[in-house]
Amino acid sequence: MIDTYRSLSDSKHSVILKLFFGLQFTSKQLERLAKKADKEADKERAKVKKALQQKNVECARVYAENAIRKKNEGLNWLRMASRVDAVASKVQTAVTMKQVTKNMGQVTKALDKALNSMDLQKVSAVMDKFETQVQNLDVHTSVMEDSMSSAMTLTTPQEQVDDLIHQIAEESGLEVMDQLSQLPAGATSVGAESARSQDKEDQLSRRGNYKLRNFN
Repeated sequence: MIDTYRSLSDSKHSVILKLFFGLQFTSKQLERLAKKADKEADKERAKVKKALQQKNVECARVYAENAIRKKNEGLNWLRMASRVDAVASKVQTAVTMKQVTKNMGQVTKALDKALNSMDLQKVSAVMDKFETQVQNLDVHTSVMEDSMSSAMTLTTPQEQVDDLIHQIAEESGLEVMDQLSQLPAGATSVGAESARSQDKEDQLSRRGNYKLRNFN
């Protein structure tokens, strides 16, 4: 019984790995299609220039329309490549967290068929269905990211943040105030908090030395 369960688990893991590599390959294919469309758009733009040199405005308009269409086509392929790549990352998370659904493996064949048809709408439709299967992974992924983020940053009171900003502004000059105003409010890095503590210690040390000199 244990061997049978282990065999089924290994089979699912193999399917999901195949799906992950299939999605990566699909993303690369879509990127190549995007580059191809961009090259075709460049050719059409060259035709526009040539037509204008020949004072053939009507042909220039046709070529311009072609150039715009190809440019948009390339952008759409590129967006789809990014979308597929994002799903591949979710699948990779599923592999890591051992969360595999039996329907995930079906997307590879469907994507291959849609891609062979060179139909962007079909590819998009397949991705719509597949993304509903992996949408729960977003919750687990966000939890992992939040845990990592909380380990790297500290939430500090706004007053302390303002104090640090004014301190740095006084030390560096007013010309940096525009840059400092772009800092996110209410949060600083661990390094910044440590630097603030060190600056306070330096200030106290300078004040102490000043009082000693005056006392002497």
